[in-house]
Amino acid sequence: MFTGIVQEIGKVAEIRSLNGGGQEMKIFCSFADTCHEDESISINGACHTVTAFDEDTFTVQSVEETLRKTSIGELENGSPVNLERSLTLQTGIEGHLVQGHVDTTGTIQKIVQEKTGWLLTIEYPDEFTNMIVGRGSVTVEGISLTVARESGNQFTVAIIPYTWAHTNLKDKKEGDPLNLEFDVIGKYVVKYLSKIGRDSL
Repeated sequence: MFTGIVQEIGKVAEIRSLNGGGQEMKIFCSFADTCHEDESISINGACHTVTAFDEDTFTVQSVEETLRKTSIGELENGSPVNLERSLTLQTGIEGHLVQGHVDTTGTIQKIVQEKTGWLLTIEYPDEFTNMIVGRGSVTVEGISLTVARESGNQFTVAIIPYTWAHTNLKDKKEGDPLNLEFDVIGKYVVKYLSKIGRDSL
């Protein structure tokens, strides 16, 4: 479990294929030497398990399902990645409850710089339009954000200067893919309402 508050921008150090399907990544970060095996770390919003670590890097593996549902497979050596370590009982929930289970990827349609921030408009698959609510929470690349407006299968989020400077959003451009996780409570509500709707027919 995570909160969507990015702790650090790491950098991909090495990527290698696993049996022609999944992949293994080494990631540079400042806290690598305090990691432990089996630790859960959110990488661009996708939860991964640490399999090894040293003073400068930690290693994770991504199976085929992860590569199908996220943009992790598009990372390259040197790519900046948003990192968050898992929530503890001593950690304040400063964003919202995030599972690190990416639902789908979206695509940046527009980036608009305003006087005090940025507006990102993101397009996503039509099948998830019931998961986005105005002023509701959404996780984008592992970042807890608030939906500023929505229209069809697009939504817009406002990025404050601090978030822009301390995440990999500043390195993104129009057309880039983004990992999206919709609010977990909203997903359960939608599933429940769809089920009782069918049962009442």
